[in-house]
Amino acid sequence: MGKVDLVIRGGTVFDGLGGESFEADVAIHDGRIVEVGKVSASGTEEIDAKGLMITPGWVDLHTHYDGQVTWDQRMSPSSIHGATTVIMGNCGVGFAPVRPAGHDTLIRLMEGVEDIPGAALHEGLSWNWESFADYMKTIEQLPHDIDVAVQIPHGALRVYVMGQRGADREPATEAEIAEMGALVREGIKAGAIGFSTTRTMVHRTIDGDLTPTVGAAKAELVAIAEGLRDARAGVLQFVSDFSDLENEFEMLCELTEISGRPLTFSMVQADAVPNQWRMLMERLDAAAARGINIKAQVAGRPVGLMLGLQGSVHPFMTRPSYRPIMDLPLAERVEIMLDPAFKVKLLSEAPEKGHPFINSLAGAYNKMFDLGTPPNYEPDPKDSVAALAKKTGQNPDEIVYDLLTANGGTGFLFFPLHNYTDFNLDNVLTMLKNPNTLSGLSDGGAHVGAICDVSLPTFMLTHWCRDRKGERLDLATVIKAQTKDTADAVGLYDHGVIRPGYKADINVIDFDRLQLRSPHMVYDLPAGARRLMQEADGYVATIASGKVIYREGVPTGELPGRLVRGHKTAPAAVAAE
Repeated sequence: MGKVDLVIRGGTVFDGLGGESFEADVAIHDGRIVEVGKVSASGTEEIDAKGLMITPGWVDLHTHYDGQVTWDQRMSPSSIHGATTVIMGNCGVGFAPVRPAGHDTLIRLMEGVEDIPGAALHEGLSWNWESFADYMKTIEQLPHDIDVAVQIPHGALRVYVMGQRGADREPATEAEIAEMGALVREGIKAGAIGFSTTRTMVHRTIDGDLTPTVGAAKAELVAIAEGLRDARAGVLQFVSDFSDLENEFEMLCELTEISGRPLTFSMVQADAVPNQWRMLMERLDAAAARGINIKAQVAGRPVGLMLGLQGSVHPFMTRPSYRPIMDLPLAERVEIMLDPAFKVKLLSEAPEKGHPFINSLAGAYNKMFDLGTPPNYEPDPKDSVAALAKKTGQNPDEIVYDLLTANGGTGFLFFPLHNYTDFNLDNVLTMLKNPNTLSGLSDGGAHVGAICDVSLPTFMLTHWCRDRKGERLDLATVIKAQTKDTADAVGLYDHGVIRPGYKADINVIDFDRLQLRSPHMVYDLPAGARRLMQEADGYVATIASGKVIYREGVPTGELPGRLVRGHKTAPAAVAAE
């Protein structure tokens, strides 16, 4: 072999297949891996990986960059954390297909469900598309740092076909149901990776209305499943409360069988139904035994709210004295809040009624933790605000107030909303170890003022493979879970493995240095809107399509990422094994 584009020399290779690691060189040419072993060819560029890990790039199943992808060339924070492919259009929300009359409806839907500022969407979205195919063409016009794949969102589809009736969750007519099925078939054939919907009462517009898809008739979902069947491609993604667990899960099985396509759904442990996840896993295992291709997407840590003065949520938002200052710049708010008289007045007030979610957080001191540096996502109950108040004799509200106003009001309290009912991650470990689950739910690009779980792929390595006190997971298993397993789940069979012929998406990692930094707020969305950002140390290089896109967390300017249209087959040599 003569000269190649890039050679990574002497690293410890975790190839994504789950087996033992091995020391090898990796040669890359024309965006593909061409040799793994002792590479004699020289590279136009070479990376010395001695003492470092070489892994496939992460394939993130659950993101919401549907707006950002149209105006931003970098899919950060995901690409900062080693993701080289992201799947968008989850939870039934997105921006195509759409008619002009539906623009505001879809913005208000995304703003409510995924906490993406409406001002940013109004300014950032060009809306130079109507059909889903036109939306994909718009994405292709802008080069990106990493690959993106898109799903057809049920919410947008319903509003496109039914107009305001769809937004109002009215029943679809037979003709409208048939049109939805046909549009899904056309979208999948045009290159959409799948279809998504939500059926949870939690997902609401910014106005508090339920999303258009909640309560959609089974006949509507069957027609959509038939659209995937007719296209002979695509995946299905669901979010559900599973309040009628038996019937809802059986319907998912039927849709999977009708479509002949894989289906995934989100699974967390919620405090209100702490054993529901166990019942879902039992049904998952039973479905797998029947040959039904359903898997649950699970998060490897708590779904955690970041409570802070810069963010969307904190415990004092509904206090009467806070309301007049809530829209002031942070520095001005903090200056007012540091006035002892203002503090006494606010802490003496009862929360205003009409805000049940925020008010439920306000008194849950046992689930509030100082996030710390580096951030601690499996905190000990003895470190909670409640425990600290008991130990010191302080009013817990006062502790929260002081933590939120410290450091110029830039800090955050960690509130594990889901997956932390028992104040440890043992149940999450059980979920992760089940063969019918997938590592996901990072929500990259979403919940930008309240949740920063986009760092999950990095956390999986640092916490579960190195730092956790208690049972851990081995590196090869975790790496396979967020590379080959997630790639295969959406039919990207040429992604997620370090072998000749596979796409050259690779991370070079200094595992000893790998460490999450603390989340912080930046104001770089259109209209100067905010979003939570989080970086990490230890990513020596991230490579997408054979190009180094990050070195030590700093972008190089390379933009090899493209829209991935439809499924991809495994390299011929590997497929024949």
